[in-house]
Amino acid sequence: MFLEAIALIRTMPCLAEPGRIIVMGKPSQELTDVLPYLAVLPNVISYNPNTASLTFRRQPGFITLLEDRVFITQVKDIEEGLELLSTLVDAINATWDHRHELKPVMEPRRTPRLLDVWSLLPKTNCRQCGEATCMSFAAALLQSKRKLQDCTPLMTEDTFIDQRTTLAALL
Repeated sequence: MFLEAIALIRTMPCLAEPGRIIVMGKPSQELTDVLPYLAVLPNVISYNPNTASLTFRRQPGFITLLEDRVFITQVKDIEEGLELLSTLVDAINATWDHRHELKPVMEPRRTPRLLDVWSLLPKTNCRQCGEATCMSFAAALLQSKRKLQDCTPLMTEDTFIDQRTTLAALL
């Protein structure tokens, strides 16, 4: 077992979602050694080994891990915050227990930006995806509201195979 607990040390109002809170926790030991292994998991949107910080996307909100602090945004109430902290301890311990099967991430990693995604789309503004423009489709992809498969030209035209492959890896 890597981590015994994450203690709830503070809550703050969540500015992104009025009526919800941000939960701040303190892990029973520093997380620096486990962060490179957690960085290989799905939903990681940024990782910086130089600052020992890792951010996951969760629905709704985000989980950010620092070497000695944890922040969870858009939490309903303290009870949910405590549940999330407990679940996070279990996930960290499971990752640590399986670290020999994982290849740790040693380089910084960031989420793709809107223009990164848009530049790889067909830019036809055909609306077949249900969005008004390819830019709005790119934003919906980043927010996990749409899937690559929703873009008919990208998925069906051979001229976009490189872009399709790059986007699949990026997202």
